Order: sequence, then C-alpha cells, then structure tokens
Amino acid sequence: MLNQRIEDNIIIATLEYGKTNSITEQALETLREILRTVNENDDIKGLVITGAGKTFSSGFDLPLCLGFKDVNEVIAFFKKAEEIFIGLFMCRKPVVAALNGAAVAGGFITAMAADYRIVKNHPKIKLGMNEIKIGLGLSIVQTEIVRFGLDSDRRFRDVMYFGEMFDVQKARELGIIDEIVEEDALITRSKQVVSQWIDNPGRSFMLIKGSLRKPYEDRMRQRLRDEDWGPGFNIMFDKKTRAMLELGAKMQHPG
Repeated sequence: MLNQRIEDNIIIATLEYGKTNSITEQALETLREILRTVNENDDIKGLVITGAGKTFSSGFDLPLCLGFKDVNEVIAFFKKAEEIFIGLFMCRKPVVAALNGAAVAGGFITAMAADYRIVKNHPKIKLGMNEIKIGLGLSIVQTEIVRFGLDSDRRFRDVMYFGEMFDVQKARELGIIDEIVEEDALITRSKQVVSQWIDNPGRSFMLIKGSLRKPYEDRMRQRLRDEDWGPGFNIMFDKKTRAMLELGAKMQHPG
C-alpha cells in the first residue's frame, strides 16, 4: 500500500506493506495517481516519500514477482512500472525521499528517482542494491534512474557490481544520500526542502528541473523503443534466481 496525507500543502506518501514495505502493483498505481495530483494541483507544493515503521522499502513485492507465469507477464508488469518510475523521475515539483530505514532494490531505486534524499540517523540502517547477489539485473528505466542518482558511472559500477549495503555515514560519504537527520526531524526537514525549492518566484524550480531531467527521460524512452529488452526478464525464471526470490519473499512476509 501507499498511504497519503497532506501537510503544509505537501503530500506525504508512506509505503506500508508487509514487514519491509514491499512495493506492490497497487502501490505503483496509487503512486501514479499521487503524481498526477502533484503535477496538476497548484495548491500542492511537492511530494515526500517515506516508509512506515523501521524500513523505507525492500523493493518490489517478491510474492508478486514469483507469481508471474511466464516472461510475457513479467514484461507487462514492468512496462507499467517503467512508465510510473519515469513519472516519478520527471515529477514537475520537488520530490524528497525521507528514508526512515533501509532502502534496498526497488526501494533504493525509488529514492534515486527523488530530487533529494534525507536519511534517519541510525547505525542499523542499510542502503544499497544487492540485485547481482540475487541473480537479477535492472530494467532500462531503473538503470538510468540509479545512474542519474549516483551521478557517476564509476559509483554506479561499484554499487551495482559489488552489491554491498552501506550504513548512513558511508552512504553520505558516497553521495548516495544528501543529509542525515535525527528521527524527529526527518519529515519536517523534508518538507522544508520542498518548500524552499518550490516557493521561489514563478516556481522556477519546475523549469530548472525539467531542463535538467528531460534529456534523461528522452534517453529512457529511446532505449525502450529501440532495444529488445523483454528477453532479459527470462532471468527471473532461472532456478537459482527463483530460490533467492523465494528466500527474499519469506523475509518480506515472515510466517
């Protein structure tokens, strides 16, 4: 699920599902509607995305992924997901990821799509991409978003190829996140950033953001048109990969 409330004319969207706030198809569809509201409602200043409890998000809901019968079903799902993630990446107004806990896989990708990332100061929080250790790759849009967020081909290489998890201090050092704050300041500070950016004369933030990100959106759409990306999802039916997905599903939904 993706719950929402409005504070100070800012939508606070909270991932809440299972033990680790996994991202369901319903959550994606709700996100699409939230983004439409943010873009079209002049009263709304922007969007803060956070998680319930002690986790931001462990990524896509793995029982959902395990339920795909064939690669065509996988492709159909990710076609929808790709469009929604492009929409998040290109949201006209400020988007801040308020990381209340671990952000892994799809949760990490969601954070990378935001304009600014703030994490709660806690020694047990881990951030990163462990797909390579599970036997998965990234889709075209996921790849482009993570690469943009990390702002370096070399950093992308190190994060993706090693599949390591980083604590908040190391994540700040690597530029994965922008600020570390105490828990009680997480949402307040996130809203401050949204307001600081959007409240400039003429809401000039939107022009600047659009100009910065549009070439990356064009690249994503060009790749989606030109590349034969569907067969890559056959990896989800590899026996070793599915075994890892089943293990992950039990962690997302124990018992």
